[in-house]
Amino acid sequence: MSIIDMKNINQLLCIGAHCDDIEIGAGGTIMRLIKENPMLNIHWVILTGADPVRAEEAKQSAALFTDNCHNVQIEILGFKDAFLPSQSTELKHEFERLKHSFSPDLIFTHYSNDRHQDHRIAAELTWNTWRNHTILEYEILKWDGDLGQPNIFMPVSQKHVDSKVDNIYQIFKTQHGRQWFEKETFRSLMRVRGVECNAKYAEAFYARKVVW
Repeated sequence: MSIIDMKNINQLLCIGAHCDDIEIGAGGTIMRLIKENPMLNIHWVILTGADPVRAEEAKQSAALFTDNCHNVQIEILGFKDAFLPSQSTELKHEFERLKHSFSPDLIFTHYSNDRHQDHRIAAELTWNTWRNHTILEYEILKWDGDLGQPNIFMPVSQKHVDSKVDNIYQIFKTQHGRQWFEKETFRSLMRVRGVECNAKYAEAFYARKVVW
């Protein structure tokens, strides 16, 4: 049984601390959402876009992942990577601005128990800002070993898995030197989450509260 009817989601807010976070955590689900509801309106927000090269990668990737979507607004904010907690006052003002400019039916943001400081504050401010909305927290696989037990699973087709993995690897060339940045990494987590929900591949999310 599906608790969240994807066809009833008209306004989607995607929040990523870094330029590739949304794609890694929820890229396949976003492509599935667009396929099932092409009239979707998406507001795609990246917080740490101070590096112009990374910011350009983020713009290209967001456009690629939201291809065929009715309406997409991409915002790359200029905060410094790895320093979001020390910029919390300015960051809070940006979240308040977003609250008054877009009213989402669904929000994708970071996992609240993520051990990366930028991810945690993004999740905290998401919940602090949107208190009456459906929020799904996506996961980012990394060396910190902070994967948990998600409770929302979204099966993803082979086509969307392939597109997600290829797009991430194609666009984010600045990350190719990192030992974790491999196609196998992205595909393997989706395979594990697929096993857990009786599918071939899936992306998984943490739902603190679901009103049904």
